[in-house]
Amino acid sequence: MKKFIFALILFSLFLSCKDESKASVLEINEDAKAISKEIKDSVVVESEAIIEKVVPKTTKQIKEELTAKGFKTFDYVDKKTQDTILMQQYFMAFLKRGPIRGQNEEESAELQALHIAHLKKMYDLGYADISGPFGDDGNLRGITIYNVPTLKMADSLANSDPMVIAGRLNIEIHPWWAGKGFPLR
Repeated sequence: MKKFIFALILFSLFLSCKDESKASVLEINEDAKAISKEIKDSVVVESEAIIEKVVPKTTKQIKEELTAKGFKTFDYVDKKTQDTILMQQYFMAFLKRGPIRGQNEEESAELQALHIAHLKKMYDLGYADISGPFGDDGNLRGITIYNVPTLKMADSLANSDPMVIAGRLNIEIHPWWAGKGFPLR
């Protein structure tokens, strides 16, 4: 509305400054209506461009996309809800205490920083969905769940961890099935 009033004022000033005969009120009103229509049309076009309708994918579409990328899946119908549940194979990497634990405090801290950076990179690239340490001081140190299509890929990514390369951790990987899209609670 402010744009319309501003445009109308500018237009009126422009016409009043002309040496030629002044426009009639009727002409000014017609021009003002045209400007108003242009402004309204542009606002509608802008607002339509901003609003996007999100259409959720069907289980069938998700399954087709995953299969095309090489993931293993299966689905079943929940007897109680009659919902189709899509199961996807992930790979759970168990990080175990490695044979080389003699690093000094400074080296250990540097390896830990590199380890965390590696896990963050895996998450940012979409290769890992969740990682974390165990809360005790046992032989199992933590897990990472890889969201990749093959065991070979999960193994390669897990073994590129600086802690594994340094021998401070070992990796043990197992295929693991989970319902696609089910969040942690």
